[in-house]
Amino acid sequence: MPTDTTASTGQQPGKSGRRKGRKVRLLVLVLVLALLGGVAFGAYWTISTVRASFPQTKGTLTLEGLAGPVEVRRDDHGIPQIYASSDADLFMAQGYVQAQDRFYEMDVRRHMAAGRLSEMFGKSQIDNDEFLRTLGWDRVAKREYDTKLSAATKKYLQAYAKGVNAYLQGKDGKDISLEYAALGFTNDYKPKQWTPVDSVSWLKAMAWDLRGNMQDEIDRALLTSRLGPKQIADLYPQYPYSRNKAIVQEGQFSQLTGAFEQGGTTGGAGGTAGTGGTAGTGGTAGAGTAGTSGTGAGTAGTGTAGTSGTSGTAGTSGTPSGTSGLDSQLTGLTRVMDDLPPAVGVNGDGIGSNSWVVSGKHTITGKPLLANDPHLSPSLPSVWYQMGLHCRSVSSTCQYDVAGYTFAGMPGVIIGHNRDIAWGMTNSGVDVTDLYLEKITGAGYLYDGKVKPFETREETIEVAGGSPRKIVVRETNNGPLLSDRDEELVKVGKKATVDTAAPDRGDGYGVALRWTALQPGTTMDAVFAMNRAKNWTDFRKAASLFDVPSQNLVYADTEDHIGYTLPGRIPLRAEGFDGSLPAPGWDPKYRWTGYVPQDALPYEYDPERGYIVTANQAVIDEDDYPYTLTTDWGYGARSQRITDLIQSKIKDGGKISTDDMRQMQLDNSSEIARLLVPTLLKIDTGDKDVREAQKLLEGWDYTQDADSAAAAYFNAVWRNILKLAFGNKLPKELRPKGQCLWVKPVNTTGPADEAEEVRECGQRAPDKAQPDGGDRWFEVVRKLMDQPKSDWWRTPEVGTRDGAVNRDQLFKRAMVDARWELTAKLGKDIDTWSWGRLHRLFLKNQTLGTAGPGFVRYALNRGPWELSGGEATVNATGWNAAGGYGVVWVPSMRMVVNLGDLDKSRWINLTGASGHAYSAHYVDQTDKWADGELLPWSFSDRAVDQSTTDKLVLKP
Repeated sequence: MPTDTTASTGQQPGKSGRRKGRKVRLLVLVLVLALLGGVAFGAYWTISTVRASFPQTKGTLTLEGLAGPVEVRRDDHGIPQIYASSDADLFMAQGYVQAQDRFYEMDVRRHMAAGRLSEMFGKSQIDNDEFLRTLGWDRVAKREYDTKLSAATKKYLQAYAKGVNAYLQGKDGKDISLEYAALGFTNDYKPKQWTPVDSVSWLKAMAWDLRGNMQDEIDRALLTSRLGPKQIADLYPQYPYSRNKAIVQEGQFSQLTGAFEQGGTTGGAGGTAGTGGTAGTGGTAGAGTAGTSGTGAGTAGTGTAGTSGTSGTAGTSGTPSGTSGLDSQLTGLTRVMDDLPPAVGVNGDGIGSNSWVVSGKHTITGKPLLANDPHLSPSLPSVWYQMGLHCRSVSSTCQYDVAGYTFAGMPGVIIGHNRDIAWGMTNSGVDVTDLYLEKITGAGYLYDGKVKPFETREETIEVAGGSPRKIVVRETNNGPLLSDRDEELVKVGKKATVDTAAPDRGDGYGVALRWTALQPGTTMDAVFAMNRAKNWTDFRKAASLFDVPSQNLVYADTEDHIGYTLPGRIPLRAEGFDGSLPAPGWDPKYRWTGYVPQDALPYEYDPERGYIVTANQAVIDEDDYPYTLTTDWGYGARSQRITDLIQSKIKDGGKISTDDMRQMQLDNSSEIARLLVPTLLKIDTGDKDVREAQKLLEGWDYTQDADSAAAAYFNAVWRNILKLAFGNKLPKELRPKGQCLWVKPVNTTGPADEAEEVRECGQRAPDKAQPDGGDRWFEVVRKLMDQPKSDWWRTPEVGTRDGAVNRDQLFKRAMVDARWELTAKLGKDIDTWSWGRLHRLFLKNQTLGTAGPGFVRYALNRGPWELSGGEATVNATGWNAAGGYGVVWVPSMRMVVNLGDLDKSRWINLTGASGHAYSAHYVDQTDKWADGELLPWSFSDRAVDQSTTDKLVLKP
């Protein structure tokens, strides 16, 4: 594998010593702080005091509240393994150790989940807090803790909180983390005690980032201002079930029992897919009626289809003029959501993951191998925290022997293995959110012909360095009124397109959110139950408690069984409503009618083929299942590639090793290149410089290695194809900020208006704009390849660049534009081009590293790293084609669990164990992660002891 270039101390690529880089940054920081603080602060800010917050990892500490001694063993990457004799001591120590390494991150997380960021960062976060208070995550978490969670789970949460607070006792902010010292220059914020609800509320933040198709719902509605239903349908093609296999391929839904059952291949559900069936008595559900998937047609945008426009800029649409109000509201909602700090992902957009399991009949060891790499936003420190939790003797009083990845701020292990089973997760993408238009009338809202009063509450937002802000949160029977939180959203329905039976709009409609995570649940119970599970039956029982976010759960055990199950609280929608567009909240027929029964959710256990692959593709073929889980699956590019790699390994009796699984995780093959390059090579570019670049594609194997010039050129061509064919025809609300076009105005009223053009600039953040180039766009282009004269291939001439009226002419134009784009970015000499020079990863501290003073950002941030991989590849170092080539999401960790010998499992994190900027373990795994390496993962007491470099004993 080609070596990826890294840089640790600045903006220039290249290898550099991490230790030297840390010293340089530290000296710079001390000098700057001395200058800012004057002589007194200058005397105070020494290198030793900056390092004072580093954790003690050797020797002995007294921890009040422990029942017995606890050992914390760390390896040479600072990864802790905790050994205790009771559950309470184990989780108390976990809280203490995580606070040692990551308390600042934990503190920011709980403030975000509670809508209290302004307490730390001042008035700049008021809008975010208002939106988060409206969602009310912490209120739901409190109800969850009070009414839903088991007594045992509460004890674990209390023990964890006790450990965190033992760490905080007697410490000022500067003793905890460098960031608190930096905050001290602008406000007097002091960290407060940790509570059990702080841990539970983080689950709501996680669920928000993994919420499913809410952005697609908004985008489809926004597209109606420029495109007609047929054009929108072109951009949301149906899932290619025949080419990219669904996860569940064996078993079937039984109409007789109302349950999903194993045995045989999928099929024979006795009902048709489409809109969710109406709920029956006893929680069973009808089959529903047939519906289309992902077509984009719906209540918003009822006019005739418009044209894409021969000008190649934004197309005109026949939708009624009333859409502009809805567009404004939904754009405002998108802006508010985009401004929220990401919890674990990219605010729900483009989030994917890979997890697959291979049974022992196909492995070298004769026991299963399980791989997982969740794709999330890059952050510093990584969202994941590696650790082991071990009872010295597993018994009724100490039940855990588990290791893996967790979130700092939460007890237990989220993904990993115990001594009997292993499990991984990918986002299922099921649709658990709906936006509702609400007719607001005075102090209430219209429902079923009557005015109902809002549920209201007053919230007070404390602001560091400023006066408190009071807001009133209003809720309908569908959920919180998000349109109250943004001045654009107030206009949500002033001109919204609705049918003729809709109530008079008056001052406009509001927008409310219904979301399964706004109801108390039992996911925290599920975490501990999975950690204790000994077999498939235990695991399925634990999974049934995992209600939000709905995840694909992949399973393996030491007895050579493998499995998959889909848990979650998944809504049933009324006949004719598939959740793909905002719905009229005043009409009872659009209400959710129940939830898919747990027994009816798809699963697989020991499938005949001997492997299971999940990578955000469809869970099950819609023709074989009576419930609509979503209309917006990922399109299966990664999952099918993984399947192909497995099949190539096991054909003719071949066996798969742990390292084979690692190499599959690093596969850089581009499916869209495989589709387009043969056509691109047939085009006569008519220009020697463009031809020189075109020749890079000859003989290229479609892999996107960091040192590949061909990958750089192809991805530039792909980006320009998307821009010319689609991006320039989208409404401004979806295009990236900074991209301005002359377009025909929407809502024209006469010939004079139609003759004019207006300048419109994109409004969306570049890393969230469209077309993003993901595998939905692979499918869009694949379907259009057989339509070379489609209007989508038309684009105007610009300056000396030719226009296009068909596919090959547009491809030629894209090749020309790409050649000169890369000349500007990388130089004219193509021998110097490489994909890694375009495709770079910067790791940023998610608070002061993005919005702090320049010297603080320099002190806290790291990078760049030049990466292999790409969008919708197995090695999913994602980039957004509308915004540029930079890395916007990554495999946030990678693991391969060997059920034949757990000590031969391997793992890696994106950054390191520590959240302290000058710790040796701040980014000590990143170089290896970028190079595709995995670290040894010790689990048994003997293996952990051999790998231990530091041992800390916590005594009562």
